[in-house]
Amino acid sequence: MPEPIQLPVPTQQPDLLIVAGEHSGDQHAAELLDQLSEIKPGLTVCALGGEALSKAGAQVIFDLVDHSVVGIAEVLKNYGFFKELFEKVAAWIREHRPKAICFVDYPGFNLRLAERLVKEGLAVKGGGDIPLLYYISPQIWAWKGKRRFKMAKLLDSLGVIFPFEIDCYQDTDLPVEFVGHPFVAKDFNLGLRYEKGAPILLLPGSRLTPVRRIFPTLIEAFIDFHAERATNRAIVLYPSPAVKALLEELIAARHGAKDLIKLMPADADIAASAVLTSSGTMSLKVALAGIPGRIVYRANPITYVLGRMLVKIPYLGISNILLDRPSYPEYLQGAANSAVLARELAKITDGDEAAKAAQADAQELRKLLGEGQEHAVAAWLAKFL
Repeated sequence: MPEPIQLPVPTQQPDLLIVAGEHSGDQHAAELLDQLSEIKPGLTVCALGGEALSKAGAQVIFDLVDHSVVGIAEVLKNYGFFKELFEKVAAWIREHRPKAICFVDYPGFNLRLAERLVKEGLAVKGGGDIPLLYYISPQIWAWKGKRRFKMAKLLDSLGVIFPFEIDCYQDTDLPVEFVGHPFVAKDFNLGLRYEKGAPILLLPGSRLTPVRRIFPTLIEAFIDFHAERATNRAIVLYPSPAVKALLEELIAARHGAKDLIKLMPADADIAASAVLTSSGTMSLKVALAGIPGRIVYRANPITYVLGRMLVKIPYLGISNILLDRPSYPEYLQGAANSAVLARELAKITDGDEAAKAAQADAQELRKLLGEGQEHAVAAWLAKFL
């Protein structure tokens, strides 16, 4: 039997509880907290998050990042764990009464929790005194669009990171502000840059299940590419010790891969000449860095079939969505073939055309994402503290 979940007592009544359930959300929430500390120093902040929030000064009461899952099949498999965690978090909030709660992305868990807090009369829209704030909107523009009406009944304000998202909520009374994307904030270091002749970057994702599905294909693609370009090496960024351990396991399973592929932490400064990336947050980061590449993704077959039925947009990669064109061609499911991807790497690295196009796209993306807005997200949140 697994040990029961125990959430620690806060050092004092928290001014803010942050709930961030994924690696990217943990990073964005940490950046928000850094900015918020400059505007409102001395805040007591608790969090369900990960290492980044802990480093930013939050008391992490549960490491939700290490337990993040994606896809319907994975959620069902871990249902018992998340049900117990949900009840423990709701009880913790009832007992310790944070003065405000900021949910960061992770809608499956966060919106259910918001609904519980409204029903129990703890949240403002349930007659209580805890404002419920939401940073980084669920992708209602892709699927589950009707979710916006539920959000309007539960939340007190929404801070969005893509400018087109404001229009998605125009038929509701939910206050929505575009607060700029954290990747284009003045003090944000992408940690990535393009350099001709630099290693190939392989980014299989931040969650264990997608990494296990995608990374073997990326390894094979790079080895096929390397057979023709013997001077090249590859770098893989890992976001957590758990992902690093899995990457090491998969590299060890492929003869010859260990000598060609180097693992580095996700916050390392990296120069790359091309990239094969999953469709998550890192795909936008490499696009903003102007590194040419391809998007590769494989989901559980059931999740993929249901997703294709429900998702309304033509692309997975957010840079492609923002630019409304396939600046990063996407190879999904069976199309994510190592031989094909090896040929794509050769196309990218032959000549300078791909790099020049990627640099031009990066400039356009920065403008779209609100480059130059300073502390906008912290100023939005500070109004409720």
